Amino acid sequence: MAGAARTAGADPVLVRSLDRFEDALASTRLAIIDLTARAYDGVDAIVQARGSGVRCLAVGQHDDLDLRKRALAAGADRVYAYRLLFQDGSGTLSRWMSRTGGDVS
Repeated sequence: MAGAARTAGADPVLVRSLDRFEDALASTRLAIIDLTARAYDGVDAIVQARGSGVRCLAVGQHDDLDLRKRALAAGADRVYAYRLLFQDGSGTLSRWMSRTGGDVS
């Protein structure tokens, strides 16, 4: 995902814990959240980001409909399947960033 974000024109900051994520939220307007990360709960990360005024795109398994619905209910702008980002990651991210008015950082 970081490579696709770079190709789309962003300068991503990779974090692997909610504590570091909270610190990173102060300097960004957009976040991409991996719903299947092992080090943090993706839905909690969405709630945290939205509470800070940061817009979110979530990425997860295409067949985990419950998790995808929870991510949307928590405030994610979109929830995309990993496969879509594998096929057209930079294009998908570029379109999302242009609709949300900012760069991922």
